[in-house]
Amino acid sequence: MKLIDQSAAYIRTRLAGHAMPHTAIILGSGLGLLADRIENPVVIPYADIPNFRRSTAVGHKGNLIVGTLGGECVMAMQGRFHYYEGYTMQEVTFPVRVMARLGIKTLLVSNAAGAVNPEYRVGDMMIITDHINLMPNPLVGPNMDEFGDRFPDMTTVYSRRLREKALAAAARMGIELRQGVYVAGTGPTYETPAEYRMYRLIGGDAAGMSTVPEVIVARHCGMEIFGMSVITNQSADLSDACLNDGDDVVRQANLAAERMTDLFQQLL
Repeated sequence: MKLIDQSAAYIRTRLAGHAMPHTAIILGSGLGLLADRIENPVVIPYADIPNFRRSTAVGHKGNLIVGTLGGECVMAMQGRFHYYEGYTMQEVTFPVRVMARLGIKTLLVSNAAGAVNPEYRVGDMMIITDHINLMPNPLVGPNMDEFGDRFPDMTTVYSRRLREKALAAAARMGIELRQGVYVAGTGPTYETPAEYRMYRLIGGDAAGMSTVPEVIVARHCGMEIFGMSVITNQSADLSDACLNDGDDVVRQANLAAERMTDLFQQLL
């Protein structure tokens, strides 16, 4: 709690005289374009924030940005921390705890993901309706009673209210959305063909290496959550020629980032 409060206090100092947001956005690989749309931004590099780690993944700039988007004051993480970078789950989810101390009530999360559902294509956007967690649970260890109960309920993790609003906004904008289940693995290896087949059998539609740890902690903190995946690569078992490449994932995410940003603005 001391480390969390140190970070929160520093951010408050940097935002002195600025409106404090109640909504935060975590931007995944190649999806940082949204941050460029934020008006009157206060940009705080992670390196400046006490106890924050560095974001080393491709396509993650490593800035905390506060400003106006869609007429609302928001806080955006331009890049996240991943378990595969060698951080503990407590370090990966540390920013969400800090957000909670700063008064964040709603969390929008985005990621680049691989298609598990054979009907999905590169460039599709998928509203996350549920998840399957194959990563260590970030709540393992002593419970932080200041934030939530020992055993948080996970029945309705992803807000139905926000999902319905997103679908309505997408219909007005002529944007087609998928809805599905996100499978979270540790990475950093891409999935094998057998793993993709397993994910499909257990009910997955898209797979990635992030998001779920932050979502679990946000749920523990009592936040309302909306999640979206941008499909940037397809299942390795659908074609022998289908190879995964980290740089191409970022390129594909960049192509879809403008549509996702437009949708998030409408949702806000």
